[in-house]
Parts: sequence; C-alpha cells; structure tokens
Amino acid sequence: MQADPDAPLSELAARAGLQPGTASRRLEKLSRQGILRGQRAEINWPALGYALEVSLRFTLDKTHSNAFDAFLAAARDIPEVIAIQTFLGRVDVRLSVVARDMADYQRLYRNRILTLPHISELEALMHVATIKSSETLPI
Repeated sequence: MQADPDAPLSELAARAGLQPGTASRRLEKLSRQGILRGQRAEINWPALGYALEVSLRFTLDKTHSNAFDAFLAAARDIPEVIAIQTFLGRVDVRLSVVARDMADYQRLYRNRILTLPHISELEALMHVATIKSSETLPI
C-alpha cells in the first residue's frame, strides 16, 4: 500500500493474501488507530511554474513567551510555505518555500519572510536536487 496507495482494494487484498472484506476491515482498523492518516497528492511544483524551492532555517528570539506561537501562526498564512518543521537545538523552525523565479523569491523574502515575528537568525538554503524522497518503510 505504501508503494501504490491508489491500488484497488481487491489488488491490495490479493497481494496480502486476504479476502477483500478482511483487508477492508484491517485498513479501517489502521485508520481508527491513527496509523493510516489518509492518502495525499504529491505536487510537482516545477510543473506548476514554481521553479525554486528554498529551505529557510530560523532561530527565534525566545525572550518572548509567545515567540513560537506567533511565528508559526504568521508562517501558516504565507501560501508559498509548503512545509513547516520545528526542532530542538540551534535551529528552531524550518520552512520550505516555493517561488516562480528569483524575482518572485526576492519579493516573498522581503515582503513576507522578513516580516515574520521574533526572528533572531535566518539562513536560506537554495534547493538544488532531491536525492531521496520516500515515506515508505519496510514493514
């Protein structure tokens, strides 16, 4: 199922050596347990005209008690932010952003990113290539 989430239930059941009804009940149980959280589309950003992807790493000014909450709320409001991750360590938050080109990225950076609250440090890493991108595990 990890490798082909669009496979019909009958095919998934056959691969697992189960009857379709049994496979259906097991999938429902995995969903109820929160193990399966649904299916999602993987977007090809360059095909939509977003040629640049940038990883922005932030260290926040944690002298403000609401620094994380205010930063994350503001970051969620930026449509070009496609992922937000928080960390323990020197870096507090990483945003993945997409832009159509360098001019678009500069506009986004100046008008939206630099206005995010409580930034202490910011490092931008331009995405060059994805070598491995997988959410499948050998289970």
